[in-house]
Amino acid sequence: MSVDLRQVFEDLVRFETDLWNGVDAKLREAGAIPLGSLDVLRVVARTEACRINDIATTLGITIGGASQAVDRVVARGLLERRPNPDDRRSSIVELTAAGIIAIAAAETVFDAELAARFGGALTGSALRSFARSLSTLRNWRQS
Repeated sequence: MSVDLRQVFEDLVRFETDLWNGVDAKLREAGAIPLGSLDVLRVVARTEACRINDIATTLGITIGGASQAVDRVVARGLLERRPNPDDRRSSIVELTAAGIIAIAAAETVFDAELAARFGGALTGSALRSFARSLSTLRNWRQS
């Protein structure tokens, strides 16, 4: 069976853009934080002694981009930086109490929108297969 890889590429990129924009719009509509900020907060929440480099690596963005993203979230009072006791050149990024509340509020909307967009289109087995395939593709060149 032949697959048009250009079409696969186009479908994947357009789907990602539509998914991001749609989820972000739902978050904003609900008065929650934007998806870019939620992305950063979620990394910080699950990374012990989180540094800007950890955020950049996890999100696949530059250190400069991660630093700017953190600055925007710090300005909202959802994160704070503190000196890294192990490395004076870097800082540790931590959630504030407001950040913890913001994640909880946003993730409710986030999860509902993901369930609607994925669960509405794919059966459970198709979604599991899709998830495995994406994971395989993301990790293939990294090993």
